[in-house]
Amino acid sequence: MIPVRLRDFISDPDGWLYAVSTYDNRESVGCVLRYVPCEDGERVHPSGRRYRKYDFEEAYEMVRQHKPRYAGLLHRVPYQDVKTVLKPDLELGRIVSAHPRVKKLVALIGLPEGTVGCTGSLLCELENGLSDIDMVVYGRHWFSAQALVRQGIRDGKIEGLSEDMWRKVYEKRKPEIPYDTFVLHEQRKWNRGQIEGTYFDILYTRSYEDIRAAPSGKGTVIGRKTIEAKVTDASLSFDNPAVYEIEHESVSRVLSFTHTYSGQALAGETIEACGVCEQHGNEQWLIVGTTREARGEYILSRTLLGQ
Repeated sequence: MIPVRLRDFISDPDGWLYAVSTYDNRESVGCVLRYVPCEDGERVHPSGRRYRKYDFEEAYEMVRQHKPRYAGLLHRVPYQDVKTVLKPDLELGRIVSAHPRVKKLVALIGLPEGTVGCTGSLLCELENGLSDIDMVVYGRHWFSAQALVRQGIRDGKIEGLSEDMWRKVYEKRKPEIPYDTFVLHEQRKWNRGQIEGTYFDILYTRSYEDIRAAPSGKGTVIGRKTIEAKVTDASLSFDNPAVYEIEHESVSRVLSFTHTYSGQALAGETIEACGVCEQHGNEQWLIVGTTREARGEYILSRTLLGQ
């Protein structure tokens, strides 16, 4: 069986739809509930079945009340309860044929078949008129897509974000950094834009051969910590979690579980990071994004800020 991986979706016996949120899916699928069948739901599947979309807090409460056996840091669905698996790369043909803007974006990115996909509401066939495009690009091909988005914006083939859109992104993310600092970091990531007014992200996901090396499991909590360190490797800084290998007297890496701080710094830059320190074997890792909104936690590139 093809492994279930980050950004796939699964359904359970009741038709609940979950976004796969980790690579560690060996014993059960780690995911977050997103859609539940509901007679008066605002999302309508082509089959006619209606669904309600759940935000993060609502989803955890729903699972706690109705399916406590799945409850945890992530929702853990055992494989015997997995009825369908939706894979962004395998469903891309269907999505492209139904959505001209996705077709245009895929053509502009121009990557080989099997290296790009589409997740979120489009994958589940539960999109509405306000739905974003959540593109997924696998492994090293993500960096090719990033370069093509950058060139597309510069050539006018892809729309950059307006001031109003940046404000909306900032309000949605609710980061622990000022607006101007947030935008300064975001604008050099080249991982988002607009196609004919529709917002899109390009999301990094590991190739199948690289899944085994993904960080997994919670370590022993040491406590909250703020550090300053030099980044030695940022090649997985757009992954989930984002990984920054660093030079520091006690901490060996910084991991971000919030998309806000993915791609936040380049190799060779000095960062300031605040989060929760955990012991993993003989290493200490600083974890950013220990809560959904990462209250009090952040990553900044001091090099980018000229500090």
